[in-house]
Amino acid sequence: MAAIALPAIFDRLQRFIPARDVALAVGVVVLLSVLVLPLPRFILDIGLALSITASVLVLMVAMFLNKPLEFTSFPTLLLLTTLLRLSLNVATTRLILAHGSEGMLAAGHVVAAFGGLLMGGDVLIGVILFAILLVINFMVITKGSGRIAEVAARFSLDAMPGKQMAIDADLSAGMVDEKEARRRRRELEAESAFYGAMDGAAKFVRGDAIAALIITVINIVGGLAIGVLRHGMSFTSAAATFTTLTVGDGLVSQIPALLVSTAAGIVVTKGGIEGSTEATIIRQLGDAKPLALAAGAATVLALMPGLPFIPFIALAGLAGGASWYRWDLPDQSAEPEAPPPPIQTEPPIADSLRIDLIRIELGYGLLGLAGGEGARLTDQIKGLRRSIAGELGFILPAVRIQDNMELAAEEYCVRIKEIVAGRGTLRPTRFLAMGDGGPPPPGEPTHEPAFGLAATWIEATEKDAATMRGLTVVDPSSVLATHLTELVKQNLAELLSFAETQKLIDDLPREHQKLVTELIPTLISVGAVQRVLQGLLAELVSIRDLPTILEGIQEACGGQTRAIQSIVGHVRTRLARQLSNSHTGPNGYLPLITMSPEWDGAFAEALVGPPDDRQLAIAPSKLTEFVQRLRVVFDNAGQSGEAPVLLTSGLIRTHVRAVVERIRPGTAVLAQAEIHPRARIRTVGAI
Repeated sequence: MAAIALPAIFDRLQRFIPARDVALAVGVVVLLSVLVLPLPRFILDIGLALSITASVLVLMVAMFLNKPLEFTSFPTLLLLTTLLRLSLNVATTRLILAHGSEGMLAAGHVVAAFGGLLMGGDVLIGVILFAILLVINFMVITKGSGRIAEVAARFSLDAMPGKQMAIDADLSAGMVDEKEARRRRRELEAESAFYGAMDGAAKFVRGDAIAALIITVINIVGGLAIGVLRHGMSFTSAAATFTTLTVGDGLVSQIPALLVSTAAGIVVTKGGIEGSTEATIIRQLGDAKPLALAAGAATVLALMPGLPFIPFIALAGLAGGASWYRWDLPDQSAEPEAPPPPIQTEPPIADSLRIDLIRIELGYGLLGLAGGEGARLTDQIKGLRRSIAGELGFILPAVRIQDNMELAAEEYCVRIKEIVAGRGTLRPTRFLAMGDGGPPPPGEPTHEPAFGLAATWIEATEKDAATMRGLTVVDPSSVLATHLTELVKQNLAELLSFAETQKLIDDLPREHQKLVTELIPTLISVGAVQRVLQGLLAELVSIRDLPTILEGIQEACGGQTRAIQSIVGHVRTRLARQLSNSHTGPNGYLPLITMSPEWDGAFAEALVGPPDDRQLAIAPSKLTEFVQRLRVVFDNAGQSGEAPVLLTSGLIRTHVRAVVERIRPGTAVLAQAEIHPRARIRTVGAI
């Protein structure tokens, strides 16, 4: 029955045990209470034992770390252990000054035992040894580990933007996936936060050592005064009693402080070392040649007159045996050697000639868009590259993101082949509201950078209200991504390089390689194919159907046509179904604006030059009249919700498109032969 009742009793007792967070909060409050409340000797002994044991535990954890980030709670533990030692110091000081005249057990058994152990019956020797321990902890271990933590924190924070950019570059290049990039960002943020916290926590240890010195002086001077003046003790008796208790108290506090300081030094000096401390030391110090040389040096010292023979010759034997073991079994004890690091030389001058095809430069206030938690810019760039590949059959080059200190804090710049293609300003903590929803919402008036639309930067709290009013609300990274998309589409033809064209041709399926063999280089070169594809991409015509495009090129070249514009025009007729479908509206028909025979004839008569290189030489007054009528017709069509294309004859299509592109960018201009016979058409206007 008792065995059955015990689990039920334990379950009931667990209800009264506070949660871990509550227990930690209560523990901190208790530590602070000790600073003002007296402690019985028994409780003080338990606290001192806890302080020593906890310090040993912290040191052992630091010894077995594989990397510093595995002990991210160390700065907090450093503060708590320091607070514990100071609280116990105050409690011990209260007992020493109040009951020191009663004997060596006035401050408990732990203080008395440590005082007697260190002093060995001699007060002066005990004070000197305690001072040496204090200097070792304060001047050597604490000062060194604090300096290392300060430098590590500074270097970690300085290198953080560059590391974030490297992660984003790997993500944009496809070398890592989004999950791995998020893990690296979290690790980078944790590293910076850890070293920053260690830099501050080192000041706790340093302050603890200073406090221990002051408390020691107060205990000795105050104890002598109280013992001689209040209790009538002789100076010798008071000095022996109070000094022994004070040194014991200082030793009980300095040994845990020394252990924790050593643990802090081990953690911050570990740096980039991987693996536990003992494994790293053995691996790096246990090489055969250094051990053999150390054995030889110990042997020479053993044979020198005046030096003890046995200790040196014993160490020489141990080092020699270890050297022989490592030399005899190198494959079993030594890890495979890493390749030597490359010799650092000055980068070749040719590296300065390399350019980024697409680069986004961010002011320092916008770095959070590309790195850290919640960064969406890299995801949107990946989506843009995937969208361009699916819609236009062209793999966009990798987009490089970097910081530019010459820009304003919230300014960005997009460069295409190192030339500024667009720039804008973002508010990283706000949202951009656009649309015709009545009076503009409260915020900062601005213009959307991609299309120049009137917009307003609003606070996050106004987002829901703006959405309810029918406004389009987007975050800053989406604004930048939209601007980048429009700039890429405007310069898409320039981004198709010769190497990319060759790769597109090489990646064709085997059944189309015969066509490539007959076409290139017999009828046309790869460079000419590149110019044809660029001519299509300039008008956002997809080149995914590359076999059909190559067939059109073959047909055009078979007719002895070598002009690129003529070849592009013939290829467009082969892509009539694709062109008609891409401009078909939601109602299922292709809206057209036609040109009258008079205007068609006027443009045809204005063409001058040889057939393969005709130029438009129309009168300025005539061109101005055409532009005015074009704007009126397209504005009327736009008011009815249509997005029409301009229909011309094949002879003048290229020249009309050059005129239209300057006043209405993005408006499609199709030749009559580029309308598929089965396409449903509807004329919505005429010029």
